[in-house]
Amino acid sequence: MAKPAKLGKPTDQRMAIMRNQVSTLLWNGRLETTVAKAKSVRAIAEKIITMAMNTYTDTVKVEKEVVNAKGVKVKKNVMQDGPTKLAARRRIMTKVYDLHEIKSAEETKRSFEKRTKNINHPLVEKIFNELAPRYAKRAKELGQGGGYTRIMKLGNRKGDDAPMAIIELV
Repeated sequence: MAKPAKLGKPTDQRMAIMRNQVSTLLWNGRLETTVAKAKSVRAIAEKIITMAMNTYTDTVKVEKEVVNAKGVKVKKNVMQDGPTKLAARRRIMTKVYDLHEIKSAEETKRSFEKRTKNINHPLVEKIFNELAPRYAKRAKELGQGGGYTRIMKLGNRKGDDAPMAIIELV
């Protein structure tokens, strides 16, 4: 197995850069960076997507007692993460930063709060609810896993002549 690129940084700084860039890539779907960083980001992002793909269907139906507005206990069926999905969710949360939803200009404060009320970790929710099903479907159609990202080289950056690339989700 190849050693990860050091990128000329101490370990803590390098890991912070990777977490930030992986989070940005998974949130926006596209990122412009140097070629070396793009290759390191690709390795982490693909492992995260694979982990989510393998566990996103693991849910458990649980019956909970909830006190309603009148003070009466009511039984309510709730879907929760199963043990493997919960473990994967926690591992993914250690590898990405917790990005927050951004209110659009034409959206009111009330509608924004209503839309984001039950979402604690928007990036992790996006990974499990949007990306994992999309790539699971793609893997089933193509008959192969992996290859969730694409790196396109742009040329060299003006100033330090560093080779630049765009990494994006396929």
